[in-house]
Amino acid sequence: MKLEKGEEAEVFMGTYWTIQSAEKWDEIQRKSYLTGNPNFIYPEFIEAYQWIMKKMKQKIPSYQGEYPVWLWIDRPDLRKNGHLNPKERGVLLKINIEETRVLFSDFEAWHFVLNKWYFDLEDFESDKSDFSQQELEKSWEKIFDIDFLKQHPNWGASTIQGVTNRIEVNEITLIKEFIAR
Repeated sequence: MKLEKGEEAEVFMGTYWTIQSAEKWDEIQRKSYLTGNPNFIYPEFIEAYQWIMKKMKQKIPSYQGEYPVWLWIDRPDLRKNGHLNPKERGVLLKINIEETRVLFSDFEAWHFVLNKWYFDLEDFESDKSDFSQQELEKSWEKIFDIDFLKQHPNWGASTIQGVTNRIEVNEITLIKEFIAR
């Protein structure tokens, strides 16, 4: 669609959720914004994060090279474990930002990238060790095709996650403190 002079594109807002440590929440309040922090990435996952950041650069117009902030479209259940270390204080933040600032993917499919596995929905059992980096990365593109994954008979239900590069404190609409299980 081409906009005429003086027309503005329609902006679609989305509601998202992120979980942060209490220390990170203190930092957000001091800085007035949230970005990802490379110090919290396991060394074995750095390449996966570099790959997702390359995709963010391609798909998020406002991206300036920041590390990703992970988002959920469904509110996380704080009664479950795994959000933070057990007994760690944290905050659940509700965020309202433009959809164009979020790159969506399937949570389970993201693990193919993290583990450097070839993503083949037709043959899960084949030896996946002889693929080039380019072939691996091409297979990983499927993590972004939520509709394809939902409809594929070898996949199943998708849990959608997202990444964004920056959240301003005024975009946070709810803060819920909790102790991780």
